[in-house]
Amino acid sequence: MSINQQESATSDSKIIGIIPARYASTRFPGKPLVDIAGKSMIQRVYEQASKARSLAKVVVATDDERIAEEVQRFGGDFVFTAAHHQSGTDRCAEVIEKLPDFDIVINIQGDEPFIEPAQIDLLASSFTDNKVELATLIKPIQSQESIYNPNSPKVVIDIHGRAMYFSRSPIPFIRSGEPGVWAEKHQFYKHIGIYGYRAEALKAITKLPPSSLEIAESLEQLRWIENGFYIQTKITDLETVAIDTPEDLVKLNKLLEALKLE
Repeated sequence: MSINQQESATSDSKIIGIIPARYASTRFPGKPLVDIAGKSMIQRVYEQASKARSLAKVVVATDDERIAEEVQRFGGDFVFTAAHHQSGTDRCAEVIEKLPDFDIVINIQGDEPFIEPAQIDLLASSFTDNKVELATLIKPIQSQESIYNPNSPKVVIDIHGRAMYFSRSPIPFIRSGEPGVWAEKHQFYKHIGIYGYRAEALKAITKLPPSSLEIAESLEQLRWIENGFYIQTKITDLETVAIDTPEDLVKLNKLLEALKLE
């Protein structure tokens, strides 16, 4: 059902979970609609997000009729957004313009079908501090391989837990040890791609032009830091399972089948 067709049952609450979902993915077209053990990916994400106690509402933000029809089929809420958006953050900004009653937004990745509701609640708890405008999750890195994986962005934080920098390279550089033992010398953190924003901060960051650091690393959060915004982090020990390619989906379905057989 469209968000316009149903009034929020918890309109007194201020936190909304938005799941950006587009059909035209370069690496995996139609990804939100793929079947995962009898349910579409977007349905699984929606159902997991709906379990989060902190959210008054969950909506899918999409520009595609096929995704909207699927959300309507399983009884979810959706908002149509423009097709030109470059990121999920931009899509969330359009939604919050249409739903001004919510002043905190949690941007939930549409390709993590088993996201833990506890992670959403942890991120939402950042905003009990009125000074926090932007927030995200990070996870301690345990393996050497993850430190050097450019597809797994790293982050360094200050003593207050605020992000100082994000990079696809290993940060910080450990001068006193060979690369093979860096994980033993320092606690590295990887970035978990779920964001929280106050509505006004969300509107502000989406009006900023791409920054030099963002372009260099291809990480949108660097635009925010480069323009003076603080990003509060919360540490989670829970792992996420993202489906980026058809190969990832095959691996996941094989794992689910094996678990069912056991």
